[in-house]
Amino acid sequence: MTDPTPQSRPCALVVDDDAFIRMDELDILEDAGFETLEATDADAALVLLRERHPDLSVLFTDVQMPGDLDRFELARHAAGHWPPIRIIVASGQATPGPDDLPDGAHFIAKPFSARIVHDHLRDMLPEGRKPPPLRG
Repeated sequence: MTDPTPQSRPCALVVDDDAFIRMDELDILEDAGFETLEATDADAALVLLRERHPDLSVLFTDVQMPGDLDRFELARHAAGHWPPIRIIVASGQATPGPDDLPDGAHFIAKPFSARIVHDHLRDMLPEGRKPPPLRG
């Protein structure tokens, strides 16, 4: 009999075309206990979503970036195709209207702090899907 493999950390996909902001977002999610993947635009994000959706717990995406899906379309597409993935949309320029975000998605205005992101993650993730730093 072999020992069970340790459970891996939950995974988050960060999508932002600004490298410096994306690095901060990656750090915030890694500090929260996530393994992270990154994409610079919606097209690259869709490739990762298609390939890795069973592994992904969170999509953290900017609103305005290059690619075929802009504004809130990436969030709506992800929610429609991969409902278990929780979604956070962040922007410093756009504010969602009544029908922009899919059900259950959270919006965070930029600039934001790690605490704000962690609070949203605690609120939106079911207990069994929270990494240890977000529990309790």
